[in-house]
Amino acid sequence: MASMLLSRQLTCCLQQNSRLLVFGHRYISQAAAKIDVDFDYDGPLMKTEVPGPRSRELMKQLNGIQNAEAVHFFCNYEESRGNYLVDVDGNRMLDLYSQISSIPIGYSHPSLIKLLQQPQNLSTFINRPALGILPPENFAERLKESLLSVAPKGLSQVITMACGSCSNENAFKAIFMWYRNKERGHNNVTKEEMESCMINQPPGCPDYAMLSFMGGFHGRTLGCLATTHSKAIHKLDIPSLDWPIAPFPRLKYPLEDFVKENQQEEARCLEEVEDLIVKYRKKKKIVAGIIVEPIQSEGGDNHASDDFFRKLRDIARKHGCAFLVDEVQTGGGCTGKFWAHEHWGLDDPADVVTFSKKMMTGGFFHKEEFRPNAPYRIFNTWLGDPSKNLMLAEVIKVIKREDLLNNATHAGKALLTGLLDLQARYPHLISRVRGRGTFCSFDTPNDATRNKLITIARNKGVVLGGCGDRSIRFRPTLIFKDHHAHLFLNIFSDILANFK
Repeated sequence: MASMLLSRQLTCCLQQNSRLLVFGHRYISQAAAKIDVDFDYDGPLMKTEVPGPRSRELMKQLNGIQNAEAVHFFCNYEESRGNYLVDVDGNRMLDLYSQISSIPIGYSHPSLIKLLQQPQNLSTFINRPALGILPPENFAERLKESLLSVAPKGLSQVITMACGSCSNENAFKAIFMWYRNKERGHNNVTKEEMESCMINQPPGCPDYAMLSFMGGFHGRTLGCLATTHSKAIHKLDIPSLDWPIAPFPRLKYPLEDFVKENQQEEARCLEEVEDLIVKYRKKKKIVAGIIVEPIQSEGGDNHASDDFFRKLRDIARKHGCAFLVDEVQTGGGCTGKFWAHEHWGLDDPADVVTFSKKMMTGGFFHKEEFRPNAPYRIFNTWLGDPSKNLMLAEVIKVIKREDLLNNATHAGKALLTGLLDLQARYPHLISRVRGRGTFCSFDTPNDATRNKLITIARNKGVVLGGCGDRSIRFRPTLIFKDHHAHLFLNIFSDILANFK
């Protein structure tokens, strides 16, 4: 009875919040005019500067409770829809940042609202289990419907987590345990290992390391922070680990004009990777794994060629290191393939692939040999959230039904072409335009110019994100289409023309 009552209340609430309103049309150009009238808004609508008075008031309140200096503005998620984010002052903005690349199919998607309205799903959202010890009856089935239906090639095992940081942190642990088991062979764990690990000493705590790249970002927990090298503020005052850091290629653009130089740059970085593995081995510190992003995101949207990653995978295999691909930001379809590393054409799949953001849940896929050999070795209270797997299964259905991977390729081409045109017209403001799918970016002359452009764009009704020292990145949803790209390009063209 209580379940039925809760179900009716939830359905009523969701129906109220999912009212489909059609607002006045504001077309910027014919190319930008196409709209999804039953889901998306037709364009930005600005009432105040951003942050507006209500946002500033709320910032003051929140700052009295915690440091809220990172807050951009407060949002009205009930009114946000499709590609448009609405703030508490009533400003409606085309969101090309999508909650730091974590909204897969837009705000308030009808398919997800319908999912929440179904009474049989109510328990999944209300009763969050400790999945490691008390999973629901349908948990294995839900994993097959969601994560395992899009598992990267060669990876049959998956463990869910709550976020990207804990996904990478636990992936590191899986790699270290795998490596120690290789060394131990068929021998049993010794008494000395059991006792020494309790006081953080070898042999129980072996001196292993993960090799990472300068400019990479893999999270803010202690182990992840040792592999994160994007901004000093992330790492300042935090004790860290002596793990090797290799240079990541700094490619010159346009790529076709610098083929030889970029090949030499990638070869230099790969040589340094091998040198570091050998150097650390001589220091009695074993590089058990290599972690890399397909595109360094937080660090500045730094790309490398597919050949670079194939050769990096070969180096990992040659030296017996696990190869971990961090797809937290690149996974889920934004590059035109479900996993960005699919573009590489690896003969030997990655050993471990981490995910979060657009995947609704965190976690990692891995090969069979990386499976923990005992319970509680990879463990925490929740180990993810079944409701997120349920939502992901629906997201995957939408992606397939609406052909959103091809859409990302098509819309990304429209966006990238337009950015290249703006670069040609405003080379003093835009350089190094680059991208794969809708995962696009460009550089500005400096940090101050970048931040000013982002602020102006926001006040004109477009939400953008920064990354690296001076880059602007685009992280739209998978339902971002050609007409959204043209709408943005028209607005941004005017901004650049009037920029002072």
